[in-house]
Amino acid sequence: MPKMSKTSKQILKKAALRARASTRAHVRPSWDEYFMKIADVVGERATCDRGRSSCLIAKDKRILVTGYAGAPAGVAHCDDVGHEMHTVIHEDGTQSKHCIRTAHAEQNAIANAARKGVAIEGATLYCNMTPCYTCAKMIINAGIVRVVAKKDYHAGRRSKEVFKEAGVTLEILDPEVETYKEMK
Repeated sequence: MPKMSKTSKQILKKAALRARASTRAHVRPSWDEYFMKIADVVGERATCDRGRSSCLIAKDKRILVTGYAGAPAGVAHCDDVGHEMHTVIHEDGTQSKHCIRTAHAEQNAIANAARKGVAIEGATLYCNMTPCYTCAKMIINAGIVRVVAKKDYHAGRRSKEVFKEAGVTLEILDPEVETYKEMK
């Protein structure tokens, strides 16, 4: 083996130190962070530009199914023909507008699981914001035991109540309330 110069040894030593430092600097995402990042990519397929909402359902550290906000299969998308807006008057008198052309990401994920025969009982659902009340009831009836939401939802009060009553764990990563186009 040829003899190495002092400079070559120093260069190799520095390279080895940099390699170890860069390995130590990398922090693997938690499973929740990992699945939430993947859910964000799933949302890029959404066909309603008001939120590009997404959902991912996982169990035992494995992705079972995904869904995103969009019109039913074979029906025109919001991105193509516009929104079908509906005004909701809440108990406190406030109003919000919702696009009712699309099925929610959570609904589509649960429907996709049903279509493919994928059991989601006991799973965790990852989504953009606290699910709406209708989605919350579907989540409970599907047997999902944990929901991880990136942000809170302005009309999520009833969902939180029913999750608590049914024993479904809800974790909101960022308490900021999600906002989207034409919300009010």
